[in-house]
Amino acid sequence: MTQSYHIVGLTGSLRKASMNKTLLKNAALFLPENFTYTYADLGELPLYNQDLEEDLPESVKQFAELCSSADGFLISTPEFNGLITGVLKNALDWVSRKNIGAPLATKPVAIMGATTGPGGTARAQTNLRQLIFALDMDPVNRPELKLSQAHMKFDDEGRLSDFATLQVLQQLMDKFVHKVERSKE
Repeated sequence: MTQSYHIVGLTGSLRKASMNKTLLKNAALFLPENFTYTYADLGELPLYNQDLEEDLPESVKQFAELCSSADGFLISTPEFNGLITGVLKNALDWVSRKNIGAPLATKPVAIMGATTGPGGTARAQTNLRQLIFALDMDPVNRPELKLSQAHMKFDDEGRLSDFATLQVLQQLMDKFVHKVERSKE
């Protein structure tokens, strides 16, 4: 019997036409058939407030349950002022709390990012790697996917059309899948 795996995708962008959400969709296409993918919409999470921990908001409970059910995570981050977005940081702060049970700890994660600028989210990914370390997640370190000028690298249907980026994404996803499968042995 084939083992099944659940992957959760996160991005710090709330835009409907987010290039980072589109990048996650493209990444999910590289998952084998025994992997399911769920995109987590972070837009309903309230700002983290320790006072709310006694009676967690329903959106936080649902997000924590989704994270608990995950065998691994794909995170595609935009870069705002050289850092990850407040939306992504807020979501990760919520699920870092002890009373939620640290549902991210030791789980595999692959990170990537897309931007219209020339930097390819390099600074935001460095910032995200620091946070992943603090959360005790298990990152895929190489290759790094830092998609610059992303608005020119997707076709009208949202498919990655840049061959070099597709190759890097394939390598990243192969390593991620291997890491997820190994984590369940």
